[in-house]
Amino acid sequence: MAKFIRKEKGGTPGISTASLPDIIFMLLFFFMVTTVMRETTLFVQIRAPEATEVQKLEKKSLVSFIYIGPPLKKQFGTESRIQLNDQFANISDIQEFIALERESRDEADKKFLTTSLKVDKETKMGIVTDVKQELRKVGAFKINYSTRKKHIAKK
Repeated sequence: MAKFIRKEKGGTPGISTASLPDIIFMLLFFFMVTTVMRETTLFVQIRAPEATEVQKLEKKSLVSFIYIGPPLKKQFGTESRIQLNDQFANISDIQEFIALERESRDEADKKFLTTSLKVDKETKMGIVTDVKQELRKVGAFKINYSTRKKHIAKK
């Protein structure tokens, strides 16, 4: 009779790394597609006021933001300032800002444009009223006030 000799192997085989580059590029592509880049650098301080009846905006791509608050750098003063995109602006610049925002959108989306006011909670209402008057002059009647949701303690 023949004897069977058991050959001892060197252990488990190594893990194949042939598909590793494919996985890395797939993850890289996923994060590139899903990451949202910040569009505006804030130069004003925004501490949003609290509200109880808060609704989320449906399409943020149809929203134009106007920031109002005290400047972050003291060299620009302490009174509330208006920021449009990445620069300080005056009340008179709002009409041109809204016109440029409308021109940059599709014709079908123009009627859905919303102007969101992100206002610091310590800002005086005078400057907010002036901004609203300028928005009325240019026909931007859909205005949103950005707030934080106030958490109500249940009894």
